[in-house]
Amino acid sequence: MRESMTRQSTRIHYLGPQGSFTHQAAIESAAEASRRLHMDVADFEFVACDTVPQILHAVELGQGWGTIAWENNVEGFVVPNLDLMMDAADAAGFLRVGVNVRFDAFVTERTYRHACEQYASEIAVDDAQIPARDNANAYGAASTPPTIDELAIRDCTAVCAHSHGLAQCRRFAREHGLKPVPAASNAAACRDLQDFQIALGPSICANIYGLHRVAANVGDFDGARTEFLTIAPRSQVVERLRIPRSDPKTEFESVIAFIPLVTGPGVLANLLDVLRDAQLNMVSLISRPVKGRDGTYSFLATLDAAPWDERFVNALVEICEHGDWVRTLAVYPRDERNYPTVSEWMLPAGGVRFEGEPHMANWRESADVRKELLW
Repeated sequence: MRESMTRQSTRIHYLGPQGSFTHQAAIESAAEASRRLHMDVADFEFVACDTVPQILHAVELGQGWGTIAWENNVEGFVVPNLDLMMDAADAAGFLRVGVNVRFDAFVTERTYRHACEQYASEIAVDDAQIPARDNANAYGAASTPPTIDELAIRDCTAVCAHSHGLAQCRRFAREHGLKPVPAASNAAACRDLQDFQIALGPSICANIYGLHRVAANVGDFDGARTEFLTIAPRSQVVERLRIPRSDPKTEFESVIAFIPLVTGPGVLANLLDVLRDAQLNMVSLISRPVKGRDGTYSFLATLDAAPWDERFVNALVEICEHGDWVRTLAVYPRDERNYPTVSEWMLPAGGVRFEGEPHMANWRESADVRKELLW
């Protein structure tokens, strides 16, 4: 679906339909391109795709850019997209944007109308049974009748959203006894919503698809946020980054994939030693299995540097000369990084943690410590 046509426009392909979080991210990507690459926001065309592989295919055919979900601060990396980028023939990320993720719950017009009829019927019955002089005090705090929205939710048996959306709204589904039904995207769940089902998605979907919002902000965690990569053919990435690269004040972040061809003790440690010796700050490190090969892994590191920095170049040269497989999956300008701390309330239950020195000399013999560390 094409939403706007402009002169010599750059297409940004996103996981549709219209109104998805990825659609919002594509719009943010255009704004980021304006800020970082000095492009005109008006010169972008947004193209909805049914699947992420379709986005990647369009990019590799040179039909424009793509915006894909990359990492969420609730569920972590979007693994299918990560694997696609690992195997992509000709695509890399060059912009990164974040979208605050807030899920509202929607029902169809018919579902809502049915709830309205129920509500009117219940009120009429109650009014008939309660003497007029007691009407005003008929409902105390504990016996307030359900609202229309609550009745609509009660009528539903299933909740539909993208798998990551369902994972971020488990409490809502559990509290209302709703069966999770995965959809291609949250917006697709809203577009294709059936009667007596609930869809989860951005608030904008109510107007786009003619739905009724019956609950707001139903996610398990406040502050949920998803980061998205904007991808393009690799030669275009190099060209597009010339402008921010020419500014000495611009800082970059890179995502690098490594696959050691040899396994055994010390292989990963040796790889990390190279990055440490180059004084590269690692933001994250994850592993993925080499498909169908037990005991073999690829590693993806996010680093606070650009791959053309001299210290980074030297590190990559050393890793390549070790015989390992290396590829830059993304490099993008970044704003000044904050280094937040983890508060105690954020920690999982159990585990071992000391504030300062251990409070007892023989702490290792504590039953709780031995239980948590399986000593």
